[in-house]
Amino acid sequence: MKIEICGTGCAKCHATVKNTQRVVKELGLEQEVEVAEVKDIMAISTKGVLLTPGVIIDGTKVSEGRIPSTEEIKKWIRERTQYHKVSCPRGA
Repeated sequence: MKIEICGTGCAKCHATVKNTQRVVKELGLEQEVEVAEVKDIMAISTKGVLLTPGVIIDGTKVSEGRIPSTEEIKKWIRERTQYHKVSCPRGA
């Protein structure tokens, strides 16, 4: 899974990155989840983010213009990891 935090480096963007990294660590998914910062304004706009920070998970925008709570981030990750486990069982 790839989580992209779109923002040019403001305090809200840094807080979103920290919250996301904290959640990934708490869930023990450091090997499965990549957290990437997207700071290039053209790349951000190409992804459809108009207000920063923006959060994109596997190409889908889930939030923009605010700092998502750690609980929201956990929910987003759990929804996608559950889907992945059901649709792509190990050993298949």
